[in-house]
Amino acid sequence: MDGKLATPRPGEPKRTGTRIQKEKRAAILEAGLTVFAEAGFRGATLDRIAGEAGLSKPNLLYYYPSKEAIYDALLRDLLANWLNPLKCLDPEGEPVTELLAYVRRKLEMSRDFPRESRLFANEILSGAPEILPVLEGELRELVEKTALVIDGWVADGRLAPVDPRHLLFSIWAQTQHYADFDVQVRAVLGGPDFDGAARHLDLMFRRILEV
Repeated sequence: MDGKLATPRPGEPKRTGTRIQKEKRAAILEAGLTVFAEAGFRGATLDRIAGEAGLSKPNLLYYYPSKEAIYDALLRDLLANWLNPLKCLDPEGEPVTELLAYVRRKLEMSRDFPRESRLFANEILSGAPEILPVLEGELRELVEKTALVIDGWVADGRLAPVDPRHLLFSIWAQTQHYADFDVQVRAVLGGPDFDGAARHLDLMFRRILEV
């Protein structure tokens, strides 16, 4: 893989076509998401993805020429959705309210998109071969922009003193845990408890952030 996530690979199909073609591409991506989230990139195979999608391998290859093409398509969609909640932070809003809303959105994403979260975690644990340029570019820029907003809130006395970058790391760690370590959470609790998680995280971050 070449790390150029923003640019489609040569031979990768455009996301256009008939309704049936779009449905088959969607089925392949859905199957790929399941397989990559469970097995990681190295453990996933085209045969397994095709079987999960209910297609033959030649039929799958008609739509996506390689395992890498499916993986890249999934990561592009994932990153767009992953960054949106942070982009929604309103600099003109009430600081604690804005940050707690961000915590809730991130926890809801772990609840609603656990496979996507695990796909992202697997990519990071593999050294981010595909998304490192995005992490060092768009994500870093977004974090720095957000840090300036948080520093401004602290300087105005509207937020308790906090390191904005480590605050974001803590939010990511605390919320994505419920997707990435779902098996552990279920083993300890006997099942998911996102309502309890939401109450706990709201209380914890409120105590950190309120002046």
